[in-house]
Amino acid sequence: MAFLLAACSTTGGPTDDRSADVGEGKISYPLSYRNCGDQVTVEQAPRRAVSLNQSATEIMIRLGLAGRMVGTAYEIEPVPDDIAEAYRSVPLLTDGILKHEALLEAQPDFVYSSFASFVTAQNAGERAELHELGIPTYLTEFDCTYHASVEGGAKFEMLVNEIESIARIFDVEAAGQELVAGQQATIDEGLKIAKGIKGTPKVAWFYSTAASANTPSVAGPGGLPQTVTELVGAENVFSDATTKWPEVSWDEFAAREPDVIILADLTRGYPGDTAKEKIDFLKKDPLTSTMAAVRQDRFIVIPGQYMDPSIHSAQAIPAVAKGLVELGPSW
Repeated sequence: MAFLLAACSTTGGPTDDRSADVGEGKISYPLSYRNCGDQVTVEQAPRRAVSLNQSATEIMIRLGLAGRMVGTAYEIEPVPDDIAEAYRSVPLLTDGILKHEALLEAQPDFVYSSFASFVTAQNAGERAELHELGIPTYLTEFDCTYHASVEGGAKFEMLVNEIESIARIFDVEAAGQELVAGQQATIDEGLKIAKGIKGTPKVAWFYSTAASANTPSVAGPGGLPQTVTELVGAENVFSDATTKWPEVSWDEFAAREPDVIILADLTRGYPGDTAKEKIDFLKKDPLTSTMAAVRQDRFIVIPGQYMDPSIHSAQAIPAVAKGLVELGPSW
């Protein structure tokens, strides 16, 4: 994400019940930046921000921005205890995906999303439409195009850039640096653990099943699971897929013969989302029950957030590395 400083001026924000704290006073506004191919300008430090999903909300709260948020949506995972109170202070505009009318009712001056599918005409509105209404946006560059693999691969440097970008937009760069340092410490811990992995284990990342066809959604190339796999020295058996989250057949899943299956333990409430349900299926299905990884319980269970771009995704590195050390070399 590239920033371009526009003409130097600072203006006040609207009078409302949000925090009057507008940052460190180090950023000059208007501030222009490029994000997912769009040129965006914020006229002042946002005071009425809306995040469209939980991971975006958590980044903002970790940056100390709860007081400048007028809404959030799509909360699907347990909120960490240390930010639970701040999280609850942000109005939940909808239990599911936020729609355009409800977004406008909140009168936001900034919209932040971790999913391209949330900023569409069917949901919160297209980014171009929001920009025309004078509402600047930020979309994670991990998902500029829905489900498309990130060109050049998804890197944790992109998450660092996202955190620093949001911190700069809101003029809280010191908080951004502190959050980035914590992320790096987690990555370093995982890489240290990964040194104990024997060989090059083959892994399959099993996120969820498509209810309509009961086919597994697995991690392909161009997403953070692929990057985690490479960082710990393993091999993703679906690294040759054409998207970062392909839906494959169970025949193909079994044929790839992964040494270890990494399971997303999802809490959103869909059938087959929990790790227990996934394991029960794999052990009962006539085909998958014959897989060596299933018969020998070679599973690594991690929260779904670890597989999505979020401040939790760095934790996938130590979690997967530890699991591979403990399981290996049993393949």
